[in-house]
Amino acid sequence: MNALVNDPRFAATTFLVVDFEGLTPAGRPAEPIEVAALALRPVGDRLVEVGRFEDLMRPPDNVPVTARDVQLKGITKKMLSTACPAAEVLARLDAHLTAPPYRLVAHHASTEAGIIGRQAEHCPVLAGTPLLDTLRLAKAVVPGLGSYGLDGLLGYYGIPKPAGRHRAMPDVEVTSQVFARLLDDGCADGRWSTLLELDAVAGLQPNLRPHAAPEAEQRALF
Repeated sequence: MNALVNDPRFAATTFLVVDFEGLTPAGRPAEPIEVAALALRPVGDRLVEVGRFEDLMRPPDNVPVTARDVQLKGITKKMLSTACPAAEVLARLDAHLTAPPYRLVAHHASTEAGIIGRQAEHCPVLAGTPLLDTLRLAKAVVPGLGSYGLDGLLGYYGIPKPAGRHRAMPDVEVTSQVFARLLDDGCADGRWSTLLELDAVAGLQPNLRPHAAPEAEQRALF
């Protein structure tokens, strides 16, 4: 990552790795039920954690928590019953973002962009922050990989799958590891040496948020 840390814009940026777990009722966009974020700053040739945030979010009353949701995520209706609504939780996360510039980082970042965009009035800093998509970075660094899902990249890099896979914070932690490895490999291959080059390969601007069909968005959450 040495080449990137020589770029003043990269060195000044806090990278906020973010993940949502969500429910997708038929015919509706995903409703987030958990969010986690890990803030990373470049220090020397490493990304160093400088903060983290995680919380559950209570979905609307008319959005069911199915048996499949419970099996996959380990999040039950009872756990969500005492949580705050997404608007309150994302407003709290947003209130922590007081030292720009930021880049959001996510795997299949359009999913996170869509969820954040629908909550934009409650989290204006998040909603106005560009994203970097680790899936797009991976396609540039590791062409021809059989699967670019998070599990596929964990296997490629030999990163152990976390016990809480499909919970937001464990997924954020391993996405952070994948992100760091991709940055290193891309630098070593001469694919990027500046933040602008990362944006060109894997950037998603907040005003370009695609809204996936509900079924596609649900798959992307996993």
